[in-house]
Amino acid sequence: MEHIVGIDIAKEKFDVCLLDDRGEGHQESFVNSKSGINKLHNWLKKRGAKTAQVCLEATGVYGDLVAETLHQRGYTVSVVNPARIKAYADSRLQRNKTDALDAALIAQFCRTQVPPAWTPPPPELKELRALVRHLDDLKQERQRAKNRREAQTTSRAVVQQLQAQIALLDQQIQQTQQLIHDHINRHPDLKQQQDLLKSIPGLGDLTVCRLLAELGDLRRFDDVRQVVAFVGLNPRQHQSGRKRVTQGISRTGRASLRAALYMPAVVARSCNPALRDWAQQLQQRGLTGKQIIVAVMRKLLHLAYGVLKSRQVFRTDYLSTHPLAA
Repeated sequence: MEHIVGIDIAKEKFDVCLLDDRGEGHQESFVNSKSGINKLHNWLKKRGAKTAQVCLEATGVYGDLVAETLHQRGYTVSVVNPARIKAYADSRLQRNKTDALDAALIAQFCRTQVPPAWTPPPPELKELRALVRHLDDLKQERQRAKNRREAQTTSRAVVQQLQAQIALLDQQIQQTQQLIHDHINRHPDLKQQQDLLKSIPGLGDLTVCRLLAELGDLRRFDDVRQVVAFVGLNPRQHQSGRKRVTQGISRTGRASLRAALYMPAVVARSCNPALRDWAQQLQQRGLTGKQIIVAVMRKLLHLAYGVLKSRQVFRTDYLSTHPLAA
């Protein structure tokens, strides 16, 4: 049996479970850094697992370095939607949750489910992702500086420094936005995908850039349900006996993407002809405002997936060939 490695990623560290060729488990914890990954590589080599299959959840920035470094080292790396890991845990009736147990669970998932190998994103997509995330960081820093300025009532000198900091952040935000714009224009495929997504009423420049950066090429997903689950907008269901109840959304995907789709959904509910009447029907059926917005967020992903798959811009007659359900 091939060696299997499950990794549970956190900001400061990652926990590892190695299933050797006899199926026995070995566990260790490493600092989430380049040196920590090198130590993991040496730890695996000592146990004869230099060519193991490695599996980890798609946790965003904290797992990127681990996945890419191990891929460069020659390991087969699988980056899995957290929703799949959670569903697997539910199927095994696993109730306890620690980092070590999660690493062991991911290893067992990899051994039994054999997820496909992951391919690192191309350099232009990695650069776009870095720029978009940097832009988000700058905006958060600006908001924190504004909050401190509004709360400052005693020191004029502190207020002046905060104003200077905000002005600098405004300048850097503008520069980063221009860098994103220029970067997309330099890469024809990114530019084409941007134009297709911008044809969907409700999706603005920033949302489109974030979708491209965080989701990558949507055409890599087998179907739109995988896209919805990756973002964490898939319905969460609880079943007991014959009774099945939908309890909101799974929230197991990218929180930043869900946040990014909220305001576009509010806009699309009013201005997108493929969604406006449909949203009114949901309201007549008794859905709350929040439920409708979440449904519209989900359908915006459907539209995004559709235009990129077909390589055709959004059309107002989309509903005639792609009926929407709640």
